[in-house]
Amino acid sequence: MSKAHDVNEDDLEIHGPKSAAAGVTAVRVSMQRAIGHMGVKNTAKTLLKLNQADGFDCMSCAWPDPDPEHRHAAEFCENGAKAVAEEATKARATPEFFARHSIAELDSHDEHWLGQQGRITHPMVKRPGGTHYEPIAWDEAFKLVAGHLHRLDSPDQALFYTSGRASNEAAFSYQLFARAFGTNNMPDCSNMCHESTSIALAESIGIGKASVSMNDVYQADVILIAGQNPGTNHPRMLSALEIAKRRGAKIIAVNPLREAGLHNFRNPQVPRGIVGKGTEIADLHLPIRINGDLAFFQALGSLLVEWDALDHDFIERHSTGFEQWAQHVAAVDWTTVETATGLTRQQITEAAEMIRASDKTIYCWAMGLTQHRNAVATIKEVCNVAFARGDIGKPGAGLFPIRGHSNVQGDRTMGIWERPPAQFLDALQAEFGFDPPREHGFDTVNAVRAMRDDEAHVFVGLGGNFVQAAPDTPVTARALMRTRLTVQISTKLNRSHLVCGETALILPTLGRTEKDVRGGKEQFVSVEDSVCAVHASRGVLEPASPELRSETAIVCGIAEATLGDRYGIRWAAMADDYDVVRDHISRVVAGCEDYTAKVDRPGGFILPHPPRDTRTFDTKSGSAEFVCSPIDVLQVPDGHLLLQTLRSHDQFNTTIYGFSDRYRGIEGGRRVVFVHPDDIEALGFRDGDMVDLSTRWDEDEIDRVAPAFRIVSYDTPRGTAAAYYPETNPLVPLDSTAEGSNCPTSKSVIVSLAPMDSTVRRTGSFESFSAQDSTGSDEGHKKRPEIKHLS
Repeated sequence: MSKAHDVNEDDLEIHGPKSAAAGVTAVRVSMQRAIGHMGVKNTAKTLLKLNQADGFDCMSCAWPDPDPEHRHAAEFCENGAKAVAEEATKARATPEFFARHSIAELDSHDEHWLGQQGRITHPMVKRPGGTHYEPIAWDEAFKLVAGHLHRLDSPDQALFYTSGRASNEAAFSYQLFARAFGTNNMPDCSNMCHESTSIALAESIGIGKASVSMNDVYQADVILIAGQNPGTNHPRMLSALEIAKRRGAKIIAVNPLREAGLHNFRNPQVPRGIVGKGTEIADLHLPIRINGDLAFFQALGSLLVEWDALDHDFIERHSTGFEQWAQHVAAVDWTTVETATGLTRQQITEAAEMIRASDKTIYCWAMGLTQHRNAVATIKEVCNVAFARGDIGKPGAGLFPIRGHSNVQGDRTMGIWERPPAQFLDALQAEFGFDPPREHGFDTVNAVRAMRDDEAHVFVGLGGNFVQAAPDTPVTARALMRTRLTVQISTKLNRSHLVCGETALILPTLGRTEKDVRGGKEQFVSVEDSVCAVHASRGVLEPASPELRSETAIVCGIAEATLGDRYGIRWAAMADDYDVVRDHISRVVAGCEDYTAKVDRPGGFILPHPPRDTRTFDTKSGSAEFVCSPIDVLQVPDGHLLLQTLRSHDQFNTTIYGFSDRYRGIEGGRRVVFVHPDDIEALGFRDGDMVDLSTRWDEDEIDRVAPAFRIVSYDTPRGTAAAYYPETNPLVPLDSTAEGSNCPTSKSVIVSLAPMDSTVRRTGSFESFSAQDSTGSDEGHKKRPEIKHLS
């Protein structure tokens, strides 16, 4: 579990960030990575089918595809190409590889090195007391899982985690298995990202999904983007924004950092993006203070009410609570607003004037809004502003949470949720003849608590890298190691295979890029994107190993070994023919009638969304609900900074592709902390100093430390800082979560900086920092180039 963290200060240089996104550099990087991993033939074979109607869906973000007739031949972004290259790599982690490397040795390597070892080719097991993984037959693996599940005192002692990559067919089968087994313990990655969105939207509009289509984006007058960095996290969004801009849209970026993707975007899909000057996407950038968004949106509302810039027809016919909300925002204290946001009244007024002048506004957001203590209230405030303007249920307007993982929304639609609605469980009972458990299960945070407290003994992970993704890394690591069995359904090696239970299984699965032949025919799967569009996905490559099985087949294999013919569920038939799964989906999941036929059409189909389609709202009141929330100003003690965790341009979630965050000017490493130059001076440091980041959360009085970060002078609001996750996940307390959603508060961590403690750095004890360090091992520093902050 421990590893060394040696950083040579002489290896680090500081210059300045880039000002343009994409263009020729993106094309060059995409092709270099793809050809280097896959070779020329497979690069062409995969990338020309990526996000095409007859191809496979990108395993990266959930940005929606254009209509089939409007797609480019190269309908992918740089990071999508990287994701495909990582999955379709020619490298292999065979049984011989695992025989050569003990678990302890593998754990001494950084996360990037682990991922570069290639596709896992065979099922592998770590026996109790074992030092190495060894091969295991599929049937034996399934029986091993079943035996552990049967020995539990209660089904609620098992946890069934889902990553957002799983297909709809796999997700539906997985939730069916868990509930037939007897539990709603279905934590998922959404618990750590957009859970605040799901809760807020469900209570405000009756459904936890975006109320827009791609055509709405193109038709909008104003697009407000808050707490989101499209250039890195959803690069294809920039192409859609460019189209909107060319049609006259104004774009407001509300984000602490001025991200390159929204300034001087060079679209690599068109000639002018390669040789031209690019497009200035954002008309207005508001460098908001971290956690100031609630105050910002209330201030917008206050101005709109003051100006009577309101859609009275929508308010009167479709909403409730407006009068109370109008009185609430009219009394907003502007001194409090300016303190909370770090913005002037003039800056906020400029944004409000753009919205007032707009007949059609879209409100976009991502993790920058969802991972705070007051996240649910903030998103409800976004809804309030949209309701005041009537910006829902009409073309060119709406609410647009941008999902970060390719099928995280589809998984929730298929029933992956620890708090399933009663109507879904009723439909499941009608279809399969058993009464599913009705008591809510464990979400991600509560799953960690359950393992920590010996209330859960089996952890099954359908994709993902749980120990890297979850907060409070040392706590999560110790919790996983207390379990009797961990099962990881994976394509490649990651930290969660090494931080594991007494017995551990790695079950290797097919990737999106690969053909899936079951029952004598080629199968396809389906996914749902951020705008409720559901469509088919078909791989094009031969599997990395003949031993691989699909996620659906693995889930059904475990289920059959565990449950047999209980309730008459035909697990083998579902594993061999996904049409059988889809037939069940068509009768259980609302809006999915005739599912197989509809999903296999070019472009698929759109799920119903009552607020979008008919301005009807399945809320307690039956209307769109204005909600009043107090403005919280997060108090940061003197000598401290408010830290947000974020991605590098060279990673996807916990997968580290490389060490280039070129849009922010960082090359060759990841352990950097971005700080305003005035704060650097005020804290007694210099640009380039090496520091440890620490936090002490008052509610548990535990000192948390993430060591060995290089200070980088950066244009971020005073009093705030930013650094990459998962390196900073150890600083996020397990119990620091959003009210109402229990989402970890990864975007508002109060930290202090101290000169780097070489003792802590060299011991590597995960008691004081994370069990993993994506860039910190001795070996990694020998091989990687210096960190440079490039101009």
